[in-house]
Amino acid sequence: MLNPKFFEEMSAKLNEAVASSPAKDFEKNARALLAQGFSKLDLVTREEYEVLAARLDKMETRLAALEAPK
Repeated sequence: MLNPKFFEEMSAKLNEAVASSPAKDFEKNARALLAQGFSKLDLVTREEYEVLAARLDKMETRLAALEAPK
């Protein structure tokens, strides 16, 4: 039967190899580049969008009530 310590050691070595590989540097640089590009755009977060969408729905409901014949 295989030693459980063997799997732990292999996992640790693989994690170390990935952390020090060029792929990790590429990922870090790609994330920084994307973040920089997104910061230049006029974007809102999902939370801000949902708050504004809820406000708009509420205002449309109020407007419809005001425009309804009495």
